[in-house]
Amino acid sequence: MTSQPSADSVLAALDPEQRAVASQPLGPMCVLAGAGTGKTRAITHRIAYGVHSGAFQPQRVLAVTFTARAAGEMRTRLRALGVGGVQARTFHAAALRQLHYFWPQAIGGAAPEVMPHKAGAVAEAASRLRLQFDRTAVRDLAAEIEWAKVSMLTPESYAAAARQARREPPGLDPTAMARLLEAYEEVKTGRGVIDFEDVLLLMVGILEESDPIARQVRGQYRHFVVDEYQDVNALQQRLLELWLGERRDLCVVGDPAQTIYSFTGATPQHLLEFPRRHKDASVVRLVRNYRSTPQIVDLANLIVRGPSGSTRGHALQLTAQGEAGAAPDLTAYPDDPAEAAGVADRIAELVRAGHPPSQIAVLFRTNAQSEAFESALADRDIAYLVRGGERFFQRKEVREAILLLRGAARSDDASEPLPDLVRDVLGGAGWSREAPSSGGAVRERWESLAALAALADDLVAASPEARLPELIRELDERAAAQHAPAVEGVTLASLHAAKGLEWDTVFLAGCSDGYLPIVMAETPEQFEEERRLLYVGLTRARRELHVSWAGARTPGARASRRPSRFLESAASVLGGGAVVARRRPSQSRSKAPKVALPAHCRSCGTELETAAQRKTGRCDSCPPTYDEATFERLRAWRLAVARAGSVPAYVVFTDATLTAIAEREPGSEAELSQISGVGARKLGLYGAQVLQILAGSDPEDVLQNASAASDSVDS
Repeated sequence: MTSQPSADSVLAALDPEQRAVASQPLGPMCVLAGAGTGKTRAITHRIAYGVHSGAFQPQRVLAVTFTARAAGEMRTRLRALGVGGVQARTFHAAALRQLHYFWPQAIGGAAPEVMPHKAGAVAEAASRLRLQFDRTAVRDLAAEIEWAKVSMLTPESYAAAARQARREPPGLDPTAMARLLEAYEEVKTGRGVIDFEDVLLLMVGILEESDPIARQVRGQYRHFVVDEYQDVNALQQRLLELWLGERRDLCVVGDPAQTIYSFTGATPQHLLEFPRRHKDASVVRLVRNYRSTPQIVDLANLIVRGPSGSTRGHALQLTAQGEAGAAPDLTAYPDDPAEAAGVADRIAELVRAGHPPSQIAVLFRTNAQSEAFESALADRDIAYLVRGGERFFQRKEVREAILLLRGAARSDDASEPLPDLVRDVLGGAGWSREAPSSGGAVRERWESLAALAALADDLVAASPEARLPELIRELDERAAAQHAPAVEGVTLASLHAAKGLEWDTVFLAGCSDGYLPIVMAETPEQFEEERRLLYVGLTRARRELHVSWAGARTPGARASRRPSRFLESAASVLGGGAVVARRRPSQSRSKAPKVALPAHCRSCGTELETAAQRKTGRCDSCPPTYDEATFERLRAWRLAVARAGSVPAYVVFTDATLTAIAEREPGSEAELSQISGVGARKLGLYGAQVLQILAGSDPEDVLQNASAASDSVDS
């Protein structure tokens, strides 16, 4: 019989920052946790320390995660720390459990059924309005409905909010979308069903309107932990506030640099403003990265680093703790098929050298990019699985195999070792001890069944007396939590689907403008989210990172793409191939070099037609690439200088020149002088001030310092 860990032993294996999280189990706490810094370790040890020290009971703890897999992992870690009974659930799972329990008391009868998907109801609502959409548009409209509901909007309030947020539903203006939202609610009412957002909305309504139920919930859960807090939306935040009531025992954990779901209503402001809302909150920063090599960490830091070394969007600068590894590399391919083939060839070499396929991932921006890599891997007989596709426990072969195992459990007489018995049963589902030589769907089916066999091995290793009934219980728990066993195969995943995962080797493909940032990105906020997506992809890699891009979509086509603009800041690691090619400045006969303006847009490559376009190096159809905060500081500084001199703002710098300064972020007066519109006179007048603004200084401070320096010279 194993002994229970002591409170002190729970803290022993933690680093100083993790220990600061774990050793303060009571009161409000905000944990800013960078990628790979052990946040799950810190918060599970915090819960375990609180339980073992007697600060709270495990049944009074609710740990909220954003995926069922993360919830399952948290429960597993807590059990290993000698803590059982903690409720670790997603927001929806926790709210649905409460809704079923309290519905008879609050409403009467049984709670309505939850629709698994919105598409059918959305299509019916559109039909009622005599609107027709294809499957893709219906999916996008369903996502827009989800955004409206998590933003706590009604059909009456949607249009104004959508216009303010610059939402663009496919084929509909905001007013028409509001009518569709109303029709969708009518369809649900007619069917007697609710959707996933309704689960949260209804629970919010019950807690707001019923004091007895609110008191009962708050009596059950007295201590809260929320993981991935940067992805909380307005509706989830409201539910959390109602769960918490007047109590103070709330620990939130998140990373502003990994905010990648703002299109669904998520916002990092709840995380960033937590210390202001909770005046006595402890704030702990986890920056020691244990996941990746120093070379990968350095690259990730460069991607989120702004001008003059400042960090963008409250990102944390990570400090690598692991052993050195190979430098990340950047490879350019002529076209998409060549890129897929090149990546697959490199994976084949790794697999032949003994690298487990399950520790390799190919990541990309859009799901549509997956097909080329699936084909290339199948051609080389390399097993793969597409993450974000069909869920493991919903696969036909898995459901059939579990039925067979359930039947065999009734006659399990323990005469045969469990792993052998499971493999015999799986043979009835089509599994063989030898992997198929072909790839594709046949190999994927085999890998799914092999994962069940491996799970039996793991169960026996942990509990030698375990038999089929225990395996069935384990499978039922995993199915309920969507906690799939590991499948041996190369993972193909979008950057969004890769969030929270990690692999030894990552191939980050399709890193060109148009994909990263995606062509639909238009606002500075959207561009920064695209940068964060790249950051998430880079920080999935433990030992090796290979970045690639393709110049064209098809073989023989003109190379119209450029490497992602986000990679340029990491040219010191990735090499000159990360720099978008620009025409070299030509030398005139005057002392100052004449600036050669670019002839083509540095984003899309089209020819530039006007002087203003050539000054910024960007056509009118391509969105700006500057940091919005930097640009606004430059504008504020220009306005103050213009007012002080009683001249129009364009006399200081034109809009085009100011934009060019913000986009190129010169780090010296020599670099600043290369921007068209910054002549010798303006360089002397404003050069030092502009560089201070780019370095992050406040415009008022810059002007005050300049005025003080001028007064000193005059005196």
